[in-house]
Amino acid sequence: MTDQQTAEREQASPRTLELADRLRARIGAAKVLTDPAQLRTYECDGLEAFRVRPGAVVLAEHRDDVVAAVRLCAEAGIPFVARGSGTGLSGGAVPVSDGVLIVLSRLRNIVDVDPDNARMVVEPGVINLWVTREAAPYDQAYAPDPSSQQVCSIGGNVAENSGGAHCLKYGFTVNHVMGAEVVLADGEVVHLGGPAPERPGLDLLGAFVGSEGTLGVVTQVTVRLIRVPESVQTMLVGFHSVADAAGTVSDIIAAGIVPAAIEMMDALAIEAAEAAVQCNYPEGAEAVLVIELDGPQVEVDELFKHVETLARGRHAFETRIAADAEDRALMWRGRKSAFAAVGRISPSYYVQDGVIPRTRLPEILGAMSELADAANLRVANVFHAGDGNLHPLILFDDAVPGAPKAAEELGFAILDLCIEAGGSITGEHGVGLEKKSKMASQFTAEDLDTMQLVRCAFDPVGLANPGKLFPTPRLCGERPGVRTVESAPDPALGEVF
Repeated sequence: MTDQQTAEREQASPRTLELADRLRARIGAAKVLTDPAQLRTYECDGLEAFRVRPGAVVLAEHRDDVVAAVRLCAEAGIPFVARGSGTGLSGGAVPVSDGVLIVLSRLRNIVDVDPDNARMVVEPGVINLWVTREAAPYDQAYAPDPSSQQVCSIGGNVAENSGGAHCLKYGFTVNHVMGAEVVLADGEVVHLGGPAPERPGLDLLGAFVGSEGTLGVVTQVTVRLIRVPESVQTMLVGFHSVADAAGTVSDIIAAGIVPAAIEMMDALAIEAAEAAVQCNYPEGAEAVLVIELDGPQVEVDELFKHVETLARGRHAFETRIAADAEDRALMWRGRKSAFAAVGRISPSYYVQDGVIPRTRLPEILGAMSELADAANLRVANVFHAGDGNLHPLILFDDAVPGAPKAAEELGFAILDLCIEAGGSITGEHGVGLEKKSKMASQFTAEDLDTMQLVRCAFDPVGLANPGKLFPTPRLCGERPGVRTVESAPDPALGEVF
């Protein structure tokens, strides 16, 4: 026995070792990892607060690998978690201790490009931005554009129902997925939706998108493409107050104008972006809006004048209009880089993801500032202002005892503000492990029971990504009823803040 094999057998349970051997025999030894040093790579997703080392990792290269892995897990009664690029921010792809992590990043084939019907068929490991690049020669694009679109995968976007700046006008992932090939928790392959724009019957595809991997593993996706608009115009508007910037957002929507995007950054986020990418935003701005309008040239020109008037009415002190595509890219560069850029001004940060009604933006942003001051923490705000999707970046120093916990508590207090305002605990990052304890604050026990009955219909044994999304997992087969909701993460799920 080699030293590596000895180390594996010291770390993994006999059940998992046996399953790993069966996986190697079925799909190939090189695709199955059990070396503890290699497994550490997959302990977390983009939210590093939760860390769990899996029992084994399967590096799937095609659908048959996924089917084999899921079927063997089902036979052994061992849970599994699907993972794409690992860019999620809610702990949705965190492994289960001694379970199997099925990595889909090698399933990256673009299966079919059909510009005549404005659709494309891709595997789950295809990167979001690749879809638009592949469609570009046909004057088409893929609308959902998360800030991580250069690295996030379509499979992960489907799991989380990801959004992006242009989802204000065009809708989220669920609005752009026409069909999916799915491996259920027992290994059965099913097809949800299809090439037709609308299909009769229950919308099982709609239930699957955003289910965070709890209903099965997607192995192929048919996405809808949009026509590139005739005209795209982008403006950058500087304000001396956050309240004026937020008020402008409400004014634009109230005027019946639906831009392709309205993004907002406050002074702290601007400072970080300037340090990272030198985006040259208006000097002295307490907040900026990046506003983009698209459509027929005549319509865009007219709406742009209206938006400029509304911004001036809220005391905008500087307005820049992108002269060309390069200028537009520079305006967006600051916004797109903001999350990573915060590392220039803080050792660590914790990002939240809540939604509020647009009309409450000035009030809630002010309340968030008061909460941050009381906690002695700084918060950089950069978010999808057009649809009220907040992304507060809570800055802290993880070398200071208690600082990570204080940041988490402030983040949860901000979620409470969102709920009280009539909003939601997530807009696009998902619930995962991070926010499952807050589900009971937004939904009744009956709501949660109904959701879990859907999960049980897809996965009666509860092997697909267990421990995520719901505060108290339902045992499929038990009768609905009021149950005690646990607020703390399950200890077996690993390290937290």
